[in-house]
Amino acid sequence: MSSVPPGLRAKRRRSALRTLGFLSPWLIGLCVFFLYPLVSTVYFSFMKYDGFTAPTWVGLKNWAYVFQDNPFFWPALRNTLWLVLVMVSLRVLFGLGIGLLITKIKTGAGVFRTLFYLPYLAPPVAATMAFVFLLNPGTGPTNTILEKVGLDPPQWFNDAAWSKPSLTILALWGIGDLMVIFMASLLDVPKEQYEAAELDGAGAWQRFRFVTLPSISPIVLFAVVTGVIATMQYYTEPLVAAKVASGVIGGSGQQFEPGYPEKSTLTVPQVVYNLGFQRFDTGAACVVALVLFALAMVFTAFLMRRRSGFMSAED
Repeated sequence: MSSVPPGLRAKRRRSALRTLGFLSPWLIGLCVFFLYPLVSTVYFSFMKYDGFTAPTWVGLKNWAYVFQDNPFFWPALRNTLWLVLVMVSLRVLFGLGIGLLITKIKTGAGVFRTLFYLPYLAPPVAATMAFVFLLNPGTGPTNTILEKVGLDPPQWFNDAAWSKPSLTILALWGIGDLMVIFMASLLDVPKEQYEAAELDGAGAWQRFRFVTLPSISPIVLFAVVTGVIATMQYYTEPLVAAKVASGVIGGSGQQFEPGYPEKSTLTVPQVVYNLGFQRFDTGAACVVALVLFALAMVFTAFLMRRRSGFMSAED
């Protein structure tokens, strides 16, 4: 029976301690900012807790209330899923399209790049308020122009059927972040591959499909995954748009219907805030937060398992 020499055992121990020392900042951050909040959220989801008195065990009552009795949860979930499917897809397509367009411009590319990127720097609250005023059905210049050209303008943020498309237009206006990311990846595609494809008689679509897309597929996957996670946390823009469109911009004592109009701008993070910080129902808020976390994990896991659709075989 062979035994490990004491010197080798001590060397392995020192190596393990050294590795643990390098990993300790990440491990501490993981425990403090992820594992502890996650375990606490699961714990409080089975408790009646208002943030002031001691929590008491209620079992599955919070879960039953959220899924059966809360009037905002299911509309918020449907709206959030709609935004994930539509807004994320359009943002990726538009970001890639604008990136392709600017990389093909020979003169003035810097000017166009700046013009497309500047809207992304606008504060979310200010940008949303400006958009709501521009799309105001009564006084906004957008509908005035549409009427002058003979079109029947929509009600935009005042119409339940148009509120989410209006938020999508706002998101596409601030497409500068994805544009810059896609531009960097497009400029990194080897020119030799384009030249070889042209010699083989490939057209523009064939070059994009068989050269450009496989080369930038990891960036596309990154944009989709981060877009899904960000849209799952979509809070500021729909809340501000609903308040401004309904006429409730600020001040105490004003009545405001969440998700105006007709709950069409309600998102899951708004429900979490409403339950946890307005109704002081921490248990129900934790239930909704766990549902949101689970959905984000499911979407991310699905996209990562389907990464072969984004990434080339050699990746």
